[in-house]
Amino acid sequence: MAAATAGAVLAAAVGGGASSAAPAVLEHRSTAAVLQHGLDDLHDLGVSGTQGLVRDGGRVTAAGSGVADLDTGAQMPIDGYFRIGSTTKTFVSVVLLQLVGEGRIRLDDPIERWLPGVVQGNGNDGRHVTVRQVLQHTSGLYDSTGDLVALRSADEFLAHRFDHYTEAQLVATAMRHSPLFAAGTQWSYSNTNYLVAGMLIERVTGHRWHVEVRSRILLPLHLTRTFYPGDRPTLPQPHGEGYRQFAPGGPLVDTTVFNPTVTASAGGLVSTPTDLARFWQAVAGGQLLRPEQLAELHQTVLADGFQGIRPGIRYGLGIMWIPNRCGGAWAHVGSMPGMSTLAAVSPDGHRSTVLYLATELADPDRAMTLIERQMALLDDLICG
Repeated sequence: MAAATAGAVLAAAVGGGASSAAPAVLEHRSTAAVLQHGLDDLHDLGVSGTQGLVRDGGRVTAAGSGVADLDTGAQMPIDGYFRIGSTTKTFVSVVLLQLVGEGRIRLDDPIERWLPGVVQGNGNDGRHVTVRQVLQHTSGLYDSTGDLVALRSADEFLAHRFDHYTEAQLVATAMRHSPLFAAGTQWSYSNTNYLVAGMLIERVTGHRWHVEVRSRILLPLHLTRTFYPGDRPTLPQPHGEGYRQFAPGGPLVDTTVFNPTVTASAGGLVSTPTDLARFWQAVAGGQLLRPEQLAELHQTVLADGFQGIRPGIRYGLGIMWIPNRCGGAWAHVGSMPGMSTLAAVSPDGHRSTVLYLATELADPDRAMTLIERQMALLDDLICG
C-alpha cells in the first residue's frame, strides 16, 4: 500500500537525512553469526521483530530477533508467515514471461490490444503503453496507491482496513490522473503497472493471476506456504505482528489484520523466508523461464528513484539489480503496512537471502538507517 507496496524498504527513505554507518562484520565469522548479528542490530534500531534466512545451495541458515507481539512478548519465529508486498511482482512477471515464451502474448503488444478501454482518459492511452513498459515501470502510469485513504492515519487505516478492491477499480483510480511522463521515456515505480499485469494474465489465460502463479510456480517448486489470501485479512500461525508508525514520533499501530485485495497482483502474496529463498534460486537458476525470457527479465534500466540508496540500482521486468562488493545481486523489495521484505539471489542462483522486518518507522532518518543496515547485511550474506 502506497510507499509500502511500492517497496518502502527502499523508496520511503529516498532523500532521508544522514544516518549512522553500518557495523563492521569480520570476514571470518560464520554465516549464522553474521545473520544473527545483523538481525539483532535491526531489532536494536527499533524493529519489533526480524527474520532472516540464507540458502547456500541446499544448505539453510535461519535466524530471528525480537518479539512477534509487543503485547505478549512472544518470541519472533524464524520461518513465520508474512505479507511479501511488492516481491509479488517478480512472481507475476515470471508468469507473464512464461506466456510470452508460449507465444500467447508479446512484450511489445500495446495494452489496448488486450485490455481495451482500461488505460485511457486524462492523457492515458493504452495504445502507446506496452506490456514491457508495464513490467519495467516505464509506462508513466500514476500509482493508484497514492489515493488510498487507509494510509493517511491510524484512524483511517482502522476504518478502511477491510475494504475490498478489484484490480480494475484500482487501475480506474489511477486513470483519474494524468500520466507522469510519455511511456518509455523515464522510469517511475507504480503499483498500477502490476495491477494491469494481473489483468493481462487473466485476459490471456482465462484464470486469475494468483491461480496461474500457483499452477506455474508454487506447485512445481513445492512452495506450499506461499499463497494469495484474497479477502482473508488474517495471517496463519506462526507469524510476527506488523506495526506501522503513521507519523514521526507517533505510536506503533498493529497493522497485521487487513484486506490485501488493496494490493492484489502488485503485492498481495503471503509467504515465508524458506519459500521465498527457494523461489529466487529457481528464478536465477533458469528453472522457471526459458533462456530467451530469462534474458528479457534481466533487461534493466536505471531505477532513478533508488539512486539515493545505492548508485547503480537498476530495474528489469519485475526484478532489481543491486550492485555490491562482489558484483551484484538480483533482488526485489516489498512492503505492506508494518511489514517489509528484501529478497535477493546471486547471479548464478547458488546463494539466496531473505530479510523480513515487522515494523515500519515513519521518521525518515531512522528509516534510512534501517535501509542502509539492511543493504550492508544483504551484501555480507550474498557475498559470503
